[in-house]
Amino acid sequence: MKRRAFLRGAAGLGALTACSVCNTMIARAAGKGAHWGYEGKEGPEQWGSLSKDYAACSAGREQSPIDLDSQVPAVLSDLSIEWGATSVNVVNNGHTIQANTDPGSRVVVGGKAYKLAQFHFHHPSEHAVAGKRHPMEAHFVHVADDGALAVLGVFMDGGATDGPVVDTIEAVWKVAPKTKGEAKGKGKIVPAHLLPADRAIFRYAGSLTTPPCSEVVSWTVFATPIAVQQAQIDTFAKLFPMNARPLQAVNRRFLLGNF
Repeated sequence: MKRRAFLRGAAGLGALTACSVCNTMIARAAGKGAHWGYEGKEGPEQWGSLSKDYAACSAGREQSPIDLDSQVPAVLSDLSIEWGATSVNVVNNGHTIQANTDPGSRVVVGGKAYKLAQFHFHHPSEHAVAGKRHPMEAHFVHVADDGALAVLGVFMDGGATDGPVVDTIEAVWKVAPKTKGEAKGKGKIVPAHLLPADRAIFRYAGSLTTPPCSEVVSWTVFATPIAVQQAQIDTFAKLFPMNARPLQAVNRRFLLGNF
């Protein structure tokens, strides 16, 4: 859906290859480019004026996140998640905890393949469902060969005591730096443990939720949250009390749902 919008956005990135897109994302995670944040003079309302490269943050018409409400029922059977176990290189980039993954995992959305590059976290959730935000949200970022992105969003609630989800989050938290820097994770994790069993999803055309806010993202957000330990949410919240962009206008986009 909205494929022309994706192609316009990809052209705006200079027709970058998937590899160079990953390198660009990692460079931004390392803090290069105009400084931005989540409050004050460098907060979301100002992002579009901080750099000409961030113009889409204020001028774009297909921005993310949005309130996932009033979806159009649709058959969304075109999502194939093909993730394997991976080692992770966990980074505190000053805006979130990001886990860079090994090559080899991908998703296929609408017949198009996107390679998993990294996943990261937001507190509270960036997307809302009928106006309600969850305590956290994980974003799994995938890159296609033409520079387009497919991001899977997973809501996170507290309440779990143990299990594969808790163990996977703990493996990431264990090596996550408390200050801006980098730590290399040891061993492997299974990212699929962070997916809900219920595969009801929302789908819409949108953007990166951080500068440069490029409108090149096919968003798939799972309706059902996963459960982690409340202590794990609290640990992240101490590092990032608020790293969620405000909700953006839906404008003339279609929000699809398979439920």
